[in-house]
Amino acid sequence: MHQLIDDYLNFLAVEKGASRNTLEGYSRDLNRYAAFIDGLKIRDIRQIGAEELISYLSRLKSGGLAANSMNRALAALRGFYKYLLREKKLESTPVAHIELARVWTHLPDVLSREEMSLLLTQPGSATPAAVRDAAMLELIYATGIRVSELTGLTLNSINWQVGYLIAMGKGEKERIVPLGRTAYDQVKRYIEVARPLMLKSRQCDILFLNRLGKGMTRQGFWKIVKKYAAKAKLAKKVHPHTFRHSFATHLLEGGADLRSVQIMLGHADISTTQIYTHVTRERLKEVHRKYHPRG
Repeated sequence: MHQLIDDYLNFLAVEKGASRNTLEGYSRDLNRYAAFIDGLKIRDIRQIGAEELISYLSRLKSGGLAANSMNRALAALRGFYKYLLREKKLESTPVAHIELARVWTHLPDVLSREEMSLLLTQPGSATPAAVRDAAMLELIYATGIRVSELTGLTLNSINWQVGYLIAMGKGEKERIVPLGRTAYDQVKRYIEVARPLMLKSRQCDILFLNRLGKGMTRQGFWKIVKKYAAKAKLAKKVHPHTFRHSFATHLLEGGADLRSVQIMLGHADISTTQIYTHVTRERLKEVHRKYHPRG
């Protein structure tokens, strides 16, 4: 099975253009499944039936795996078995009648506009790193891009004449996202004032740099977020994805249509974006309770 998994991942990378994050996730899920099958002493993939698959999923659930993670694990298996059918390695698969685990919709962590404004003012501009941090925080909130997209931006990713950036999303798909005046000014200031000092005569096309003059990593940005969230003394837990959730929620609260938000977030399916309508419904109920005489 391990060789079949390697073949499948290679197929995803070469023929489907899957992103590195997707490949890493599928690799983890499928190799965990292979390890479970190895433990059952099954050497022929044709001997795996629905009973073994259900046992595997039950193991994941009893291990405390969240519903979303279980769905992802099952999606990886569906894709893998579909590939095996296509390659005529199997005539039928055990996943045919397995339903996706029920996903209990957890509302995304969202900061209010006031909380976000407070957080964005924390870096200041006393040092080149502070100017960079302010630009990164402002940009990720203004555009709703993912952390991997933020750290992957290059100097050519921004169109300064029109005021938009090109984000490279999942599956290497490009999308255009407007910048907004504040983010535009903050990033431009970083490029003109702070970035040359951080580059230290090196050559690097990555937009946001670390103290060594190399591209900022996702882990590096995570530390930046934690630092300023603590400085702002926010009661809520703040993580990099909070900016993306807040971006979408504030747009919808301001009257943006769901389709436009879907495009800016880079969601292939609008149902993924619809989770944010639950957030705005909560806001509507809150307003009704507060202001309606019979709320």
